[in-house]
Amino acid sequence: MISQFFVLSQRGDNIVFRDYRGEVQKGSAEIFFRKVKFWKEDGEGDAPPIFNVDGVNYFHVKVAGLLFAATTRVNVSPSLVLELLQRIARVVKDYLGVLNEDSLRKNFVLVYELLDEVIDFGYVQTTSTEVLKSSIFNEPIMVDAGRLPPLGPAAIFMQGSKRMPGTAVTKSVVANEPGGRKREEIFVDIIEKISVTFSSSGYILTSEIDGTIQMKSYLTGNPEIRLALNDDLSIGRSGRSIYDYNSSSGSGPVVLDDCNFHESVHLDSFDIDRTLTLIPPDGEFPVMNYRMTQEFKPPFRINALIEEAGPLKAEVIIKVFAEFASSVIANTILVQMPLPTYTTRVSFELEPGAVGNTTDYKEANKRLEWGLKKIVGGSEHTLRAKLTFSQQSHANITKEAGPVSMTFTIPMYNASRLQVKYLQIVKKLKTDNPYRWVRYVTQANSYVARL
Repeated sequence: MISQFFVLSQRGDNIVFRDYRGEVQKGSAEIFFRKVKFWKEDGEGDAPPIFNVDGVNYFHVKVAGLLFAATTRVNVSPSLVLELLQRIARVVKDYLGVLNEDSLRKNFVLVYELLDEVIDFGYVQTTSTEVLKSSIFNEPIMVDAGRLPPLGPAAIFMQGSKRMPGTAVTKSVVANEPGGRKREEIFVDIIEKISVTFSSSGYILTSEIDGTIQMKSYLTGNPEIRLALNDDLSIGRSGRSIYDYNSSSGSGPVVLDDCNFHESVHLDSFDIDRTLTLIPPDGEFPVMNYRMTQEFKPPFRINALIEEAGPLKAEVIIKVFAEFASSVIANTILVQMPLPTYTTRVSFELEPGAVGNTTDYKEANKRLEWGLKKIVGGSEHTLRAKLTFSQQSHANITKEAGPVSMTFTIPMYNASRLQVKYLQIVKKLKTDNPYRWVRYVTQANSYVARL
């Protein structure tokens, strides 16, 4: 049970607000935003998803740069409220097509209609996009795709030689194509978030993959879908390494530690031929979530070194090696490294011919930042930084700097090697052949190298 629900912009503007029970004082949204904004400035890091102020419990999640929040004075399950916020964001995105501040403001009538159906007097009624269709009568106002941020390579769907921009999945589940005709298509995303920790000598200390198979269907008639995965897929650790680190692609079966499936998935033939059968509900939903902690070949290797270069001076050398095929390109790469607190000045030196690189020293946070627009597989990139200190270091300098962290996105690449072999639409009575789009995306969750 929740008392209030609201959505705030990055500036703290109240875009959506609904008070269901009148138990929490007015101005709670402003109190919440001030607390979240100044939490980090107080030296305590990012605000936790749940905290209490003057007897009011605040819950929040950040989705597409927006803060979805709820308040209550009673003791409720934190996981329940956080899951509710995520599902509300997903339902709103299904109906609006794209989730951002502009689309929320243009469709505020539709958003409030959705909220009144999802929650009644603070109690959840349903978060199913399909169930809500019978109760929602307002049509979405579509946001002009030209006003959306530019799409990088990660936003391209591929099917053989065909290419379709990622804006194809920014359609509403209730909107039709011009002329009133609905385009028959289905989209599948295999999204993996990698967590890797490297030692100072470059060896892997910990590694984990959190993956999900996301599906969004625009098929009429709710046809049955069959989705086939790797024949050699196995569930449960065997305690042995399944990758040859000298190989570029790895070998052996795909071994997942564990996985779970959406309630619409039937597993009758999964143990036999690794095929999932389902009737997809409306909207975007996770077909399968999985986790892998077996050793795998990481897409990047990071070597970082910091050493003194004279009185009140030091030098940092960071090398990034792309260990994937040259046909694959990573984008939106950002390398960060905390520096000693007494660092006063940093000068950078990039390798000759470097294009699309940005360097910066965040003096307020004492952090070095190195951005790369793209990295082609098989390439190596190096950054040198000369540090100037205000005082002499009295300890081992490697203990006062680092670790190096890295964020990136690699389209059409997945480290686990989990593959969708085919996507079959069963008993499709219409004569036209629906479009099927499959995309692989790998992102960094926690990619760290120690000094």
